[in-house]
Amino acid sequence: MIGILIISHGDFGDSLIHCANHVMGKKPEYLMHFGVTIQDDPDVAIPKVLELLRRLDCGDGVLILSDICGATPCNIANRLVSPGRVECLSGANLPMLVRALTYRNEPLESVVEKALAGGKEGVMRIYSRSSNATQGS
Repeated sequence: MIGILIISHGDFGDSLIHCANHVMGKKPEYLMHFGVTIQDDPDVAIPKVLELLRRLDCGDGVLILSDICGATPCNIANRLVSPGRVECLSGANLPMLVRALTYRNEPLESVVEKALAGGKEGVMRIYSRSSNATQGS
């Protein structure tokens, strides 16, 4: 089973986990969050995150989800990537997390691809019913 770690600003990751629990109907195992605040020093955070990675890795690897590419949480995650063992995706959203949880018994590379697709496919423009009705005329 692939472990999943969300590294994000503040409580965003906790909120994603709470929502995923609701969607999945239960609290998924081997899913944790590490919140980063403006006061956090990335060099001090790294050993803490490494400990979480050790706790999450059941032998199949860990997927890190981060919120914004280039921001401190993602920069911390980037320092921990180990291809085939620890992978990272940025732009974390609920469809990405649910897809990763759904396919986490597959190999890490497959989970990465499924989560990435879920994240992309979960972002779309929604038109109002009245807009759709007038567009088709």
